[in-house]
Amino acid sequence: MNPVPPAEQVPAAPVESRALRSIYAVLGCVMLAGVLLNLANVIGRYAFAKPIFWAEEVLVALTIWGVFLGAAVVTWRADHLNMDLFSSRVSGSARLALNAVIALTLASVCAFIAWQSFTIVQLFAQTEAVSAGAQIPKVIPHSALLVGFSLSALAVLIRWRRWVFGSTSPSDPGTGAGQ
Repeated sequence: MNPVPPAEQVPAAPVESRALRSIYAVLGCVMLAGVLLNLANVIGRYAFAKPIFWAEEVLVALTIWGVFLGAAVVTWRADHLNMDLFSSRVSGSARLALNAVIALTLASVCAFIAWQSFTIVQLFAQTEAVSAGAQIPKVIPHSALLVGFSLSALAVLIRWRRWVFGSTSPSDPGTGAGQ
């Protein structure tokens, strides 16, 4: 979590700020669309005995996109839940080395999963596979993994200094994973 109070955090650069606001806006729209669709489905099902047959598939796709875009934001902010039983006892250069290993592992795993997701998305695009009920191209929900893990890997690499050193300098705002 973020141990630095908001008043002490350095504001994000304009590009970072716009990118994050854009992702927040998309996440808000995804959530609102999901709530409205679910509400419409509940009303249709219980008030008129006419449920929206494709609603659950669309809700799952919206949820997948929300989760993976949200994961990229959490990675950017270095706000992942942290099991720090071991890392809290390490300090100095050993702490920096541990943080570097954690950041490198996270970036590598995210890049690997993004590559695997790319392969699957490519396969679905070639076969033009669609979901059973809503006929949603399977490329759409599966692209969420590709986008989310790619953005997460990119976030760790761009914010490497923050992840390793826990920097709060103006050139690298925020707190780090190792704090």
